[in-house]
Amino acid sequence: MNPQTQTELEAAAFRSLVKHLDSRKDVQNIDLMILAGFCRNCMSKWLLAAADEQSVAMNYDEAREHIYCMPYGEWKEHHQLPATEEQIKTFSAMEKAKEAVNS
Repeated sequence: MNPQTQTELEAAAFRSLVKHLDSRKDVQNIDLMILAGFCRNCMSKWLLAAADEQSVAMNYDEAREHIYCMPYGEWKEHHQLPATEEQIKTFSAMEKAKEAVNS
């Protein structure tokens, strides 16, 4: 596979992931972090880093809007639920386990 085709396929997969997450607003970022180790905010940071690498002007709010398919404040107001004690406990345990592995 040539590099251009690989880039196009990866970009299409990324767009599909963004579209899928947009269709699953019920899936909370903390659940993504617990299950997959990344969330929409992580994706926003990755998009921002890619823009920086290509010298494309973009700020964090713009990257978030791209990933959330709306302004972050709007998404948060309409779709983000408070984390439950169980989610917080599970996330904290996952972070501690990750730190232990990386030490």
